[in-house]
Amino acid sequence: MPKDVGEEYQPLLVKEPKAGKRPKVPNRTLLLAGCAACIGGTFQYGYNVSVINAPTKYVQDFVNQTWLERYNTIISESGLTLIWSTIVSIFTIGGLIGVTVGGTLSVKIGRKGTLLANNIFALTASLLMGLSYTTGLFELLIIGRLLIGINAGIGLCVQPMYLIEIAPTVLRGTMGMGTSIFITAGILIGQVVGLQELLGREEFWPILVSTSCIPALLQLVTLPWFPESPRYMFIDRGDEEGSKKALRKLHGHSWNQEWDDIFKEKDNLEGFCAKKPWELLRDRSLRWQLLTIVLLNSAQQLNGINAIYFYASYLFKESGIPAERIPYVTIGTGACECITALTCGMLIESLGRRVLIMGGYTLMSICCVLFTVALTFQAASPVIPYISIACVFAFILSFGLGPGGVTNILTTELFTQTARPAAYVIAGSVNWLNFFFIGLVFPFIVIGLQQYCFLVFLVICSLTATYIFFIIPETKNKTFLEIQNEFRSFRKSNSCHTDGVNATLISTSM
Repeated sequence: MPKDVGEEYQPLLVKEPKAGKRPKVPNRTLLLAGCAACIGGTFQYGYNVSVINAPTKYVQDFVNQTWLERYNTIISESGLTLIWSTIVSIFTIGGLIGVTVGGTLSVKIGRKGTLLANNIFALTASLLMGLSYTTGLFELLIIGRLLIGINAGIGLCVQPMYLIEIAPTVLRGTMGMGTSIFITAGILIGQVVGLQELLGREEFWPILVSTSCIPALLQLVTLPWFPESPRYMFIDRGDEEGSKKALRKLHGHSWNQEWDDIFKEKDNLEGFCAKKPWELLRDRSLRWQLLTIVLLNSAQQLNGINAIYFYASYLFKESGIPAERIPYVTIGTGACECITALTCGMLIESLGRRVLIMGGYTLMSICCVLFTVALTFQAASPVIPYISIACVFAFILSFGLGPGGVTNILTTELFTQTARPAAYVIAGSVNWLNFFFIGLVFPFIVIGLQQYCFLVFLVICSLTATYIFFIIPETKNKTFLEIQNEFRSFRKSNSCHTDGVNATLISTSM
C-alpha cells in the first residue's frame, strides 16, 4: 500500500519522552538469554584463538612421531612448520566460511535456531580433534580446526544480532557488549586452562583441544529455554503473537514501549525482503553505513593489537621475568582486556558509542608513539622495559574500552532488519580476511620495520578516529529508524553541498 514515508516518519527525528521510563538494567531473563547465546557463540571464538597456543610443542611432536611411523623418516623442519601453520590458520578459513553461511541461516531458521544448529560444528570438531592422537591422524586436527572456525564465524555473525535485537533500546549497548566480554573471557579461560597445572601437560593435550564441546553443550542445554528474537519473529516471519510473548518474557512490564518501535520498523519495511550481500553492496542509500562498517571492521584487526601481543612475551623477558613465569603474566593481559570489556559495558549507555570508540583509537594512537620511542631506546636504561610493559597494558585497555566492543554494536545499529544479516556477512568477511592478512603479513612487517611497525598502526588508528569524528553519529538511545534517518540526512546534505559546488563551477565557466 503506497504511503508518504517522509511524512509518516517525521516524528522519529524527535526523541520520544517514553524512553526515559524504560529499564536501566537488564532483567534476569534478558541477562540469562544473553549469557546462553554468548557461551556457545563468541566465547568459542576467543577460547579457540588462545587454547591452541599451549600445546604447540606437543602437537608438533605428535606430527613428527606420526610422520616417522608412516614414512620411516623424520619430517623436515619446513614441512613441520607448514603442517602446524595449517592447523592454526585454517581456523581463519573456517571463520570466513562460517560468516557467509551465518547470514543466510539467520534469515532462514532465525537467530536462535542458527546458534543452536551451530553447535553441531563445535561438537564434531571436538570429537575429531580429541580422537586425533588415538587414531594417529594429525589430519583430524586440521579438519577439526576448520569446523571450529566455521562455528566461530557463525557465532560472530549471528550472536551480536540476537543480543541487540532482544535488548530494549536503552540497553542495546550494554547487551551488545556481551559479544566483547565473552570473547575476552574465552581468551582468558583458554590461557588459564592451558597452564601446566591444569591441561597444559603433554599427556592432556588431546583433552585440551577437545574442550570446545563444553560451551556447545552448555548452550544446547540453556538457550532453548529462551525466546527467539522478537524483531525476527514479527518483521521477518509476521508472527505478531509470538513476538509479543517474547517481549513480555524478555522485557517484563515495559514490553509495550519496544513493541511500538518494532511495529514502526515493520511498517516502514513493508514489502521489503531480507537483502542479499550483493544487493546491499549495490544499495546507494546505505553506502555510508556500509563504508563505515567495512572501515571499522578492518581497523579492528589492523590497529596493532596483534602486534602488541607479539611483543608482549619479548618485553616480559627483557624486563627480567623468568621464562617459566611468562605464561602467568600473559594471563594478566587477558584479564586486563576482559576487565576493560566489562567496564565498557557499564559505561557505554552513559558515555555513548562515539566517545568510547573514538577515544579508544585516540589513546591507541598515543600508545603507538610512546611504544615506538620506548622500543627504540630499550637498552638505554633498565627502567625502559617497564615503560614498554606499561604501554602494552595501556594499549590493551584502550582497545578494550572502545574498538574491541563498540565495533560489533555499530554493525548492528547502523542497519534495519532487512539489511542487517547481509551487513554482518560483509563486515564479518572483511574482519576474517583482515585477520588472515595480518597473520600472514605481520611477521614481514616486523622483520622489515622492527619497532617502527607501530608507526603504521599509528596512521591506521589516527585515520579511524578522524573518520569517526566526522562521519559516525551517536546511536545511544535511538531506534534503528532514527539512526537510518540521521544517515539519510547526512547523505542529503552531502549531496546538496556537491550540487552547490557543481553549480558554482558551471556559472564560473560561463
